[in-house]
Amino acid sequence: MSKKRQTADFDPLPPSRAAIITLARDYPAGHRISLHFHDRDQLVYASRGVMTVTADSGAWVVPAHRAVWIPSGTAHTIAMSGHVAMRTLYLKPKLAASISRECCVINVTGLLKELILQTCRCGSLWHIVAWQRHLIEVILDQLQTIKVAPLQLSMPEDPRALRLAEALMSNPSDPRPLAKIAKTSGASQRTLERIFVSETGTTFGKWRQQLRLMVAMRLLGQGAKVTHAALEAGYSTPSAFIAAFHKALGSTPTQYFKEPSGG
Repeated sequence: MSKKRQTADFDPLPPSRAAIITLARDYPAGHRISLHFHDRDQLVYASRGVMTVTADSGAWVVPAHRAVWIPSGTAHTIAMSGHVAMRTLYLKPKLAASISRECCVINVTGLLKELILQTCRCGSLWHIVAWQRHLIEVILDQLQTIKVAPLQLSMPEDPRALRLAEALMSNPSDPRPLAKIAKTSGASQRTLERIFVSETGTTFGKWRQQLRLMVAMRLLGQGAKVTHAALEAGYSTPSAFIAAFHKALGSTPTQYFKEPSGG
């Protein structure tokens, strides 16, 4: 989830005037799609595995049966934790103009899941075909009512805070308090606390909690047991991780990674 500057490549999609075109592809564990962007909005769905999407504004962890919304022109990378079955819808510019113009992870209902899979089976959807036009309308309706999952980690711009953030991402289980870690960043504890609030929108403590939650989720996506994921991510006990997970996402890790019902 590093934020080192790179040059993004434009990734051209197959030329098509269809309202929605698709990509269905499986990736091995550890695979990384380099920094790129498209000229269409993307809805990237993980039917298996966990993806980590990174852009300039932050990082998003996308567990199985969730999706990430990536507006057109957004440069991003995607890293795979575990074997990932990725199903992507590319929406024609302005088709979803009322949907957020920022990246976000969304909870995929059973209905939206089936719509995504059916669209991928079709390959593309056109407005001129009546039954396909109806599918497009239902997909857009579902996207209007999506629930955003709190799985974003915003990154600071200030180089001192960024050094601290990247050090913790490399070693999320570091138990040292901010007062001690701050000595290696070139700024005081008070300065770093102020920077994190102003540049990430949250306190350093909450940012660190979010980092640990996202690291644990990636480990679970790789097949790790809850105990291993909790300790590697920096939680003192598995029960502390489960409690933090439930507070953030409203369920236990086991429940959250189950396939959604049809509702």
